Amino acid sequence: MQWFERLNSEDLGFLKRFLLASGSLKAMADQYGISYPTVRLRLDRLIAKVEIFDSQVQLSEFERQLRAAYADGKLDQATFELLLSSHKKELQSTLEGKNDDSSYVA
Repeated sequence: MQWFERLNSEDLGFLKRFLLASGSLKAMADQYGISYPTVRLRLDRLIAKVEIFDSQVQLSEFERQLRAAYADGKLDQATFELLLSSHKKELQSTLEGKNDDSSYVA
C-alpha cells in the first residue's frame, strides 16, 4: 500500500489545499481562519505521518497506526511510549514462544 493511500480524508483535504495555495502556509492560515503556527503544526504532523507510512522499516500494522496516531497528536508521549513498549514486549514474547523447542510435543 502506498503512503498516500493510508492518509485519511482530512489529511488529503489539507494536502490538496496546501498544493492549491502553492505551499503558502500564510494562505492556508487565512483559508482555515487559524494562526500560522497552527497550520505549521498540522503540516509537521502530516509530514511525520507520511514518513511513517513511507518508511521502508518493517513495522507491524499496529505499530504503524500507533506511530501515526502519535504524529497526529491523538496520543500524548507517555501513552504512546507505554503502548509501544507493551506491543514490543508482546511481540518478543510471541517470538520466544515460537523459538522455544520445549513447547513442542511429538
